[in-house]
Amino acid sequence: MEFRTLGRTGLSVSVLSLGTAQLGHVYGQIDEAEGQRAVRVALDLGINYIDVSPYYGCAETVLGRALDGVRRDSFILATKAGRYGEEEFDFSSKRIRSSLEESLRRLGVDTIDVFQLHDTEFASLDEVLAEAVPTMEALVAEGKVRFWGITGFPLKALRYLAERSAPATALSYCHYSLHDDSLGELLPWFREKGVGVINASPTGMGLLTHGELQTWHPAGPSIREACKRAVAWCDEEGVDITKLALQFATSHQDIATTLVGTAFPDEITKNVAWVTEPFEAERIAAVREMLEPIRNETWPVGRPENR
Repeated sequence: MEFRTLGRTGLSVSVLSLGTAQLGHVYGQIDEAEGQRAVRVALDLGINYIDVSPYYGCAETVLGRALDGVRRDSFILATKAGRYGEEEFDFSSKRIRSSLEESLRRLGVDTIDVFQLHDTEFASLDEVLAEAVPTMEALVAEGKVRFWGITGFPLKALRYLAERSAPATALSYCHYSLHDDSLGELLPWFREKGVGVINASPTGMGLLTHGELQTWHPAGPSIREACKRAVAWCDEEGVDITKLALQFATSHQDIATTLVGTAFPDEITKNVAWVTEPFEAERIAAVREMLEPIRNETWPVGRPENR
């Protein structure tokens, strides 16, 4: 496993990290014992960065059980505050503080390594800057949080916040993949700011996999059809497109780590093997050329003024 430094935090993180939304039954029911075993397998295979959120159902509780007895200095733990349901957002100081205490109890830890404002594009960014950001800074000063960061879908919102405050990390999703690499334009800027970049959903929330898309997936017909053709081409080539997606996403040195969500040990084992195998440069280039007609085509998320 390769490790990179997470911006100015100085934390050394595995290039592949574990997203735990599935532990909260967000995408369907899972066997919690198997989910806990998946966390242990990830740690055994060298993954040391784990991301969760109170928005992900019971994921923090299940993750806390999985980490019980694991040396605290052997993993880097990230959670979030601000989003608690599909339409439930609260970036007030009071709620952020209570959310942190709840997360600490559920996770069974005394400190959070990276505490993030979750999906800020659904709020007034100026209000986030006025109240949420000072609260995050205070929590770091108080010692219950080591570093604070921001997350969101629209790159415009992430840049707006990072220009006007000093987050240690920024989590972007679906913007550094085989069909959408728009995050790449911001990476030099984030590097200069010392912001550690976390890339999530390198398969476009399932677009570049064999699985059935969730009914709520917001991708339009052109994106869906192009990705289906790319998946079929990879099948003909005898290579799993998800392997190419992971290799591409983890290859950029300015992306500290790429989050992949799963609650299944065999998937983690496969993913780790893929990112450590020889880089499939020719096939990746072929797939990217195939997806060029929809390159950086996306969908709207959050308040219109934040997109």
